[in-house]
Order: sequence, then C-alpha cells, then structure tokens
Amino acid sequence: MRKLVLHPDAILRRRADSVDAIDGDILSLVTDMIGIMKQERGLGLAAPQVGSSKRIFVTEGNAKEGGDEKVFINPKFLLIDGLLESHEEGCLSLLDIRGTVRRQPHVIVEALDIHGKTFTMEGVGLIARCWQHEMDHLDGVLIIDRMSAIDRIVNRKRLRALESMRDSD
Repeated sequence: MRKLVLHPDAILRRRADSVDAIDGDILSLVTDMIGIMKQERGLGLAAPQVGSSKRIFVTEGNAKEGGDEKVFINPKFLLIDGLLESHEEGCLSLLDIRGTVRRQPHVIVEALDIHGKTFTMEGVGLIARCWQHEMDHLDGVLIIDRMSAIDRIVNRKRLRALESMRDSD
C-alpha cells in the first residue's frame, strides 16, 4: 500500500496530470487512497498526497447517500458560488498545521467515476469546502497558501519542523 506524502515533498506542489484511462493501476491507486483516508480519519484525500501525480481525489461518503466513499477522476468545477466563508482547515499532508481558510460555500463538480462514467454533484458547506481543498491539491496548492498571514506566522515553527524532518530523511 502507498504511504501518505508529507510537506515539503515536491509532488504536493505540482499540477497533477489528467487520467487517460481507468485501468488496474488507477483502481489500485483509488483503493489505496480510500484505505489511507480511512486510516488517517480524513474527510478527503488527493492522489498527490499518496505520491501519484494524477487528477483524482476521494471523499468520505455521506450517510444519507449510503455512506460509500466517492471517487472523482479528472474533476472540474462547473460552479463555485457564494460569499467567501472563513473556517479552520487542516490537512493530512501538513501534520499538526491548522489555519483559517476562506472558501465559497457552494460548488458543482463534474468528474468521472471508477467506471469512466461522467457524473455531476452539488455540494454546500463542509463538502463544498472539502472538494475545493482536494482540488487545490490537484493544482499544487496547499492550505498554507490560502490561510491568513497570522495563521502562517502561528504555524511557522511547525512548518519548519516538517521541513527539517524531510531534510533528515
């Protein structure tokens, strides 16, 4: 099974590549992503966070929709709407780092499922925030790029510690 990639790994800063074909490698990647997301108790996880530069993210399922995890392959936003709202976010690839991030509360996303079928979903509130967070990962953007200047200062020591852990590997 793949492992969670931590900042400052370069893959987290690269724009992920589109998926050309949904084959056994992609299905294996998705399985690993769901396993890691569950193990780490995350709400979502993007492929670059497990070392694969592919435009895929997964999210925890919604209980009223059956609770199954959702897979988004080559996702794109059809709509990002509403007044910016500030909420605290964390990230599995940025251990112990949390900060206030401003995002819009309403999103419509289109993507492929694991069978290659196009679907569209609308999200409001937390799930809309999650999708935007994961889409940022596919574009090489991290919460530290979006958080307030004060939160960046507050997290400076933790960021340096993550970077020095990487340097000592």
